[in-house]
Amino acid sequence: MITGSICAIVTPMHEDGSVDLDSLSKLIEHHIESGTDGIVSVGTTGESATLTHEEHQLVFEKTIDCVASRIPVIAGTGSNSTAEALELTTAAKELGADACLLVVPYYNKPTQEGMYQHFKLIAESVDIPQILYNVPGRTVADLHNSTVVRLSHIDNIVGIKDATADIERGIRLMEDSADGFVSFSGQDTDAMGLMLAGGKGTISVTANVAPKLMHEMCTAAVAGNESLANELNDKLMPVHEAMFVESNPIPAKWGVSQQGFIENGIRLPLVPLSDDAQPRVRAAMVSAGVL
Repeated sequence: MITGSICAIVTPMHEDGSVDLDSLSKLIEHHIESGTDGIVSVGTTGESATLTHEEHQLVFEKTIDCVASRIPVIAGTGSNSTAEALELTTAAKELGADACLLVVPYYNKPTQEGMYQHFKLIAESVDIPQILYNVPGRTVADLHNSTVVRLSHIDNIVGIKDATADIERGIRLMEDSADGFVSFSGQDTDAMGLMLAGGKGTISVTANVAPKLMHEMCTAAVAGNESLANELNDKLMPVHEAMFVESNPIPAKWGVSQQGFIENGIRLPLVPLSDDAQPRVRAAMVSAGVL
């Protein structure tokens, strides 16, 4: 069971946009020392959209090697091409990932049956735990609860990253899905609420800049300690909000660079955090004691 604060970790890059594996290694050690409970490698926050397939596998491999089984590593292997998602999921299993995260196919707007068949084929083809990722704000296509419930009965589809920002819908899904199927929040501002309602953790952007606080908040929320979870989440809320003043992962990468762990490299079409947004991100991080 993977629980707690799972960091959707940024992919460190040099100023020229090339992947910085040395900084990735140092960043992973920082997360483990800070209590991060798991890492998602090459998710949206890891710039999966602009890494080549070879770079996906290189970053998976480096992350798995550096973590060395101390915490779970979840490889981001989703695609809007079923064949590509299958290829990446197979590679992640061969490299030793603990699980895979597969986003709803984006842009081509599949039907519910198309999404069901997409995830079913990958799950039945690759024997590794798989977590669905529903983020309609990015993909346009929305994986309906009824489709998730169908998929939850496939043995190695073990959970969902729920980024719908609808806690009531998330609660209904937890009630209706198969035994053992778990929900992780994909929305930092709503994560505490979903965990207090039965979610097992959050796949977090905020954890990039506040790993210790996120670990503590998630531990309290999953345990049902509402007062402590609220106290910690109140401290984190300005950071949750600041991480999305511009498109993810722009603010997160800037924040981690300000902490001295990485260079402020990012790939087009994304550009570094604007001068106008920097004071807000800085102020949020200072208020939380992470800068």
